[in-house]
Amino acid sequence: MESSGHNHQLALRLNTDFVHDLLVRFIRDETTNAGFTKAVLGISGGVDSAVAAFLAAEALGKQNVIGLLMPHRMSSPQSLTDARTVVSSLGIKSEVVDISDMTDALCAKQNIKDNLRRGNVMARMRMIVLYDASAKERALVIGTSNKTELMVGYGTLHGDMACGLNPLGDLYKTQVLQLAETLEVPPAIVQKKPTADLWLGQTDEGELGISYSDLDALLFHMIDERRSDDDLRSAGFKDAIVRRIRETVRRNQFKRRPPIIAKVSYRTVNVDFRYVRDWGM
Repeated sequence: MESSGHNHQLALRLNTDFVHDLLVRFIRDETTNAGFTKAVLGISGGVDSAVAAFLAAEALGKQNVIGLLMPHRMSSPQSLTDARTVVSSLGIKSEVVDISDMTDALCAKQNIKDNLRRGNVMARMRMIVLYDASAKERALVIGTSNKTELMVGYGTLHGDMACGLNPLGDLYKTQVLQLAETLEVPPAIVQKKPTADLWLGQTDEGELGISYSDLDALLFHMIDERRSDDDLRSAGFKDAIVRRIRETVRRNQFKRRPPIIAKVSYRTVNVDFRYVRDWGM
């Protein structure tokens, strides 16, 4: 199992210089293609938003990136401190928008008490703030969801998964961490336990029930290499975990695709009419 685990890590190893250059060019090109010169993104104090901010600042210039810090009264104070560290490290524009009042008002009116529903409301309130800033600043919203989160549906539809473009969506969490070191993201942010910070004591790995290193290795072999369940078991993954993660990926397909449109004409959006935006009509 030790040598197998080492092989899994090697499979996920990035050529960080190449990926760094590719993602900077991706942000610059796609922002320009969409008709924007500026970007706005939420900075949570976690490594994903930090990496996205570092890439955006390099691609567009720090003067053209706006970071929004959106704490709730139940958020960890450390998250806001770490988010401020990202902002000061980059020298980008920033604003703190407390989402407590708007979140609590809706939760009180709808009698929302359980953590999952409340967390979804918080994520969607943050996206309301981001898209309002997008309209105000004429800035494209940059997404921060990584490939691990997208594959297992660990995100809120129309919340943290919403964006104009996403530079991290093809990088597993462990690969984002590799890139963070290349970009010289502050070590305290890289080394902290990943958390969406939606309730006290919440951690990503605690909710997922598996470490990111194990999950990423499994997803890489399952998704990228299209290995069968027998192959995965032979590679050392437990059968129960293989079946659970495969079903989780399948069940969350709806989060990874645009809304399904009923076809009634010859040219249906996202069916027949799928031109890339810079191709023209």
